[in-house]
Amino acid sequence: MLNLVGRVLGAARQYTAIDYGFFKMLMISSGILLGVYLTLPLLKIIWVIWLIFMVSALWMTYKIIKYTK
Repeated sequence: MLNLVGRVLGAARQYTAIDYGFFKMLMISSGILLGVYLTLPLLKIIWVIWLIFMVSALWMTYKIIKYTK
């Protein structure tokens, strides 16, 4: 598993800004597609999605504050 992570990180170091732009468009468009097709089923577990969002937002805020000191 660590070998796979190392290989992925090695590949990501070679990406250009354009590559990251396409990756971001991929993530946004796949999120929109999932949101369109899974709207009703996801409404049943919307509290889990909010919980994941809040924990992720708090974690990233903590890391940003930690690394900018």
